[in-house]
Amino acid sequence: MIRQLFLSLFLSLALAAPVAHAGPGAHGPDGEHLDAPAGTGAAAQAQPTLEAHTEAFELVGSLSTDELSVMVDRYITNEPVLDGTLEVEFNGIKAQGKLHADAGDYAFADEKLLQSLRRPGQHALVFTLVTGNESDLIEGTLNVAADGHDHGLAWWRARWPWLVLLAALVAAGAAWAVKRRLGNRNGGTAR
Repeated sequence: MIRQLFLSLFLSLALAAPVAHAGPGAHGPDGEHLDAPAGTGAAAQAQPTLEAHTEAFELVGSLSTDELSVMVDRYITNEPVLDGTLEVEFNGIKAQGKLHADAGDYAFADEKLLQSLRRPGQHALVFTLVTGNESDLIEGTLNVAADGHDHGLAWWRARWPWLVLLAALVAAGAAWAVKRRLGNRNGGTAR
């Protein structure tokens, strides 16, 4: 009986194993591509970004572990703005960006600002750009997702149908083994 139980468990796992591999074009519960290369999967999406514009300027920013990097250009011509100053304000914290002319971005490395921005949620940022004789206020929202290591209910929601199927297969295999064993005791085979 133990042998049949292990055999049914093995067969159940063998049947369930192929569903663990994503086929081409497969999508997860949140619409993400399951067959995407490692660089474009969850790790790449974990970096919070923001986009904002006014009539004159637009900016794109991304939050990494050591800085908030923001690129600014003119809205109509897409010409990079590399001759100005850029400040950001968030929850009473003001910081000035350092221009990296070689990379074309303004980097904000103020630790107090970064700690506040790393908290999960939607963070309303106000940027002040001054260049030559122009100035502009640019408002944008940085969306920071909760830590990706907390799988919690999302893990169960994505996998419960397969776990139920696996449990049903194991139960069916065990019932079949018990029925067969009882049939052999009675001098015949159970059907």
